[in-house]
Amino acid sequence: MLEQTKVAFIGSGAMGGAMISGLLEQRLVAAANITAADTHAERCADVRARFKVHATTDNRDAIKGANIVVLSVKPQVLPQVQQELAGQLDANALVVSIIAGARLAGIAAGLGHGAVVRSMPNTPAQIGQGITVWTALPAVTAAQRGQTELLLGALGQTVFVDDEDYLDMATALSGTGPAYVFYFMEALIDAGVHMGFSRQIAEKLVVQTVKGSAEYVLSSPHHLARLRNEVTSPGGTSAEALYYLDKAGFRTALSRAVWAAYQRSTELGSGRKRANPTGVPGEVGPDA
Repeated sequence: MLEQTKVAFIGSGAMGGAMISGLLEQRLVAAANITAADTHAERCADVRARFKVHATTDNRDAIKGANIVVLSVKPQVLPQVQQELAGQLDANALVVSIIAGARLAGIAAGLGHGAVVRSMPNTPAQIGQGITVWTALPAVTAAQRGQTELLLGALGQTVFVDDEDYLDMATALSGTGPAYVFYFMEALIDAGVHMGFSRQIAEKLVVQTVKGSAEYVLSSPHHLARLRNEVTSPGGTSAEALYYLDKAGFRTALSRAVWAAYQRSTELGSGRKRANPTGVPGEVGPDA
């Protein structure tokens, strides 16, 4: 479905580069049909050398004849990009945004273009192991939705939602999720070092434990609670550790952190200032 499709990337940083890499590795799009635009000439040179695609510092030049235009710039750069590209897109082009917080209506209005998709990938997408939640305006055709699935599939798995509000929720859950996992892993590694392991060994133990546990969850038909109970013997070490996590309010703290991230995502998307500038725990969430 993408073989003869011309794809232009406006912004060729980490996520844009990851998508280009995935498209080429899966042979979804030929290098000759991909153009990457970036304001940094050295980045253009790097993308050109790595992927053998066209690269330019001129956004308008990049989108000429493009069937799909991927917006992968920083949120603060979007208004400038919209000003450059307004009225320049092909009438039948599909615009796919991977810009955090940028809402569909704002993107469409700024570009003067109706066929717009908004998506939220996460960091593991850079190695093709991500999860991307996406939604689309009504002007996006069924064929373009199919193209979107293939395009975003180059980053890993995809989930389509009808309601754009779920994109802010996804930002707080899967988009920010890797940060929670890394933070948890970092704490475990530090605990291992505190007990006496070298940092290298502690890191190896924790990383493989998290990786293996995730794979085990995927291979098992059982609920997470059952899997946890299988390794939690009465009066044992797991039971003792989980007791202290509950006593410290681990679940509540994590839930409130996710809700805080969700609130912040909605603030960024609407351009509003932070509602809770002090960051005092307990001031956000379903029971705040």
